[in-house]
Amino acid sequence: MPALTAGARPLKPAGSSSYILLVQHLIEKCLVFNMDQRECVEALSKHANILPAITITVWNELEKENKEFFSTYFQNMKNRREQDSCSQAAPEQMFGDAAAQVRVQTLDQD
Repeated sequence: MPALTAGARPLKPAGSSSYILLVQHLIEKCLVFNMDQRECVEALSKHANILPAITITVWNELEKENKEFFSTYFQNMKNRREQDSCSQAAPEQMFGDAAAQVRVQTLDQD
């Protein structure tokens, strides 16, 4: 991604329409990476030097204008995160069960 800052200041004044469109574009990129608002605010603040208040304001406006999209997006994100937590728990449970069986077998052999 090209550098979006000039020194420690944003490239354009925060009120300009091209700056708002830039923030909107960056938020859309965050959505492609399945980020929630907090993650997007942190990423844009850290990597593009966008003030959190600006990101939050643009995000909230996008949500207002695209209610159906965000409703589906948040539901899909929730489902994905639930699947991820189940996927992470399955190996732990599997290895935990296997370790318990090994302990039982070891005790039986003694």
